[in-house]
Amino acid sequence: MNIDDLILVSVDDHVVEPPDMFSGHIPAKYKDQAPKVITKEDGTDAWVFEGQEATNVGLNAVAGRPPDEYGIEPTKFGEMRPGCFDIGERIRDMNAGGVLASMNFPSYPQFCGQYFARAEDKDLALAVLRAYNDWHVDEWCGAYPGRMIPLALPPIWDPELMAAEVRRMAAKGCHAVTFSENPEKLQLPSLHSEHWDPFWQACSDTGTIVCLHIGSSSQVVVTALDAPVDTMITLQPINIVQAAADLLWSRVLRKFPGVTFALSEGGIGWIPYFLERADRVYKQHRAWTHQDFGDRLPSEVFLERVVTCFIADDFGVASRDRLNLDMVTWECDYPHSDSMWPGAPESLAASLDGVPKAEADKITYQNALRIFSFDPFSHVRKEDATVGALRAQAKDVDLGYRSSPRLKKEGTGPVSVLDLASKLPSS
Repeated sequence: MNIDDLILVSVDDHVVEPPDMFSGHIPAKYKDQAPKVITKEDGTDAWVFEGQEATNVGLNAVAGRPPDEYGIEPTKFGEMRPGCFDIGERIRDMNAGGVLASMNFPSYPQFCGQYFARAEDKDLALAVLRAYNDWHVDEWCGAYPGRMIPLALPPIWDPELMAAEVRRMAAKGCHAVTFSENPEKLQLPSLHSEHWDPFWQACSDTGTIVCLHIGSSSQVVVTALDAPVDTMITLQPINIVQAAADLLWSRVLRKFPGVTFALSEGGIGWIPYFLERADRVYKQHRAWTHQDFGDRLPSEVFLERVVTCFIADDFGVASRDRLNLDMVTWECDYPHSDSMWPGAPESLAASLDGVPKAEADKITYQNALRIFSFDPFSHVRKEDATVGALRAQAKDVDLGYRSSPRLKKEGTGPVSVLDLASKLPSS
């Protein structure tokens, strides 16, 4: 496999929203009430909205930092690589990493807009959320056509408003929306409730993919407060098995056959056993649990309706015969600490070693473009979309480490979950 010939589309990266994002998008009546960035006495930056502080503006946006400076930092724009929040610099970083197109999840609003949903004034919250979505589509994605796959935030406090926003965004060419892997953890009705039906119907009608990102329940996996943080990091993507089970046994996939879900940043190596177990549960227990998939097995429904993605998953790729290869996608996860940027093509090539080109092309870009209704080649010639061609445009991009003395870690012992929590800024 020639790495330079690969075409890469990432279905899971992250944007650190710039301070001026609402300029030109928020209605005039709400201009003074829109979220704003402040610099605190300790020198860190924070978003403020209705008195709420989102104190970690660059949560884990560590691209370009030495590995010993990884963590929940940085907490100020000046300590981040500009590609985290500047679209022009992001495209340059994508070129340097050989990535043609990218879908970006939010940062300070949280994965499904929880920050906006907590506002007391829901009319203001809706105006802010719509302004966010317009900025995301028109500016972040619109500045470089063919390079960014748009992703909308939903007003999760009202399913009818969610449905209306899905339809509004679909009219703007956005066919992905982020939602919670477990809304009950957000004090909202669960995936098993009819409460969300207007939202599911709108997604079905518009071909909008519902993306369930790990951590979108505002929960992390903590086994013990004194456990090494490595425990949490290890379990974080695998833990999406809970969302997969909840979704599979819910009424949604059967009630709304036109809705497709994506398990974002969840990996793929765990799926074959999960599906084997689900089918056994169905055969063994359906007589008393009263589940009914008609003439199909749960695994068949899952493989047809659920998009999966991975960063580096050799075992998952080797087990691809147990998956639906038309629903497997790749992610870069820029600018987070799990990302292999700028060496993602080399890492991915190792996972794809021995995979036939036709299958590799599905994983690296074809599936993503089809699933998310995105066509980069109407803007970028295919011969200019390869890893080699993109990197040739980015030879002047500085890929050296950029260290910050403030972020140097102290001590030599293992970091625990409690240690990590103690470093979170108070809100």
